[in-house]
Amino acid sequence: MRKSERAEYLAAELDRLFPEVPIPLDHKDPYTLLIAVLLSAQCTDVRVNQVTPKLFARADTPEAMVTLSVEEVREIIRPCGLSPAKSKAIVGLSHILLEKHGGQVPNSMEALEALPGVGHKTASVVMNQAFGVPAFPVDTHIHRIAQMWGLTDGASVTRTEADLKKLFPPETWGKLHLQIIYYGREYCPARGCNGLRCELCQGCYPGRRKPIQARRP
Repeated sequence: MRKSERAEYLAAELDRLFPEVPIPLDHKDPYTLLIAVLLSAQCTDVRVNQVTPKLFARADTPEAMVTLSVEEVREIIRPCGLSPAKSKAIVGLSHILLEKHGGQVPNSMEALEALPGVGHKTASVVMNQAFGVPAFPVDTHIHRIAQMWGLTDGASVTRTEADLKKLFPPETWGKLHLQIIYYGREYCPARGCNGLRCELCQGCYPGRRKPIQARRP
């Protein structure tokens, strides 16, 4: 099966398994989405959704967030991990949004990536989920699974993103990003599949006999 054929097969199967893919992080607007995605770094979406109601009850706008100290934010978000860096980034980016963007989350990759604590993956999620701009965010799970499915050589996260964008139409990128995440959690976890066990790994490579050692980002 050629790479393009695998891509067609996977898109069809993922649509069958996950016809609807709700955004897993609770939010109400671009700002609360940005904060939730920032908090999700090295933290589960479930934990983030447990923490953000308390944070957003205190501050759900940049104007309200800058009235809190970094220490206050840190104490609230502590369960998410990396709280010293994340709290500093949240307060810092809130100041920048007020000073440079009229209190609004900018809808450009360049402006988002210039904010403290906002990397390319976070910016991609916000661009797609908040503004509907085609983007294919690649986290460690998508990076791993794309290698299992033979869609990339896994040389880097950047390479994986570029390879996936070549294989799938732009209008499908955002949904596929979520479908692959949901599939990985339910069927192809890092400790549960080595390229030999789950349905889609087997479907892509029915004759595969050796485990896959996916490259880390």
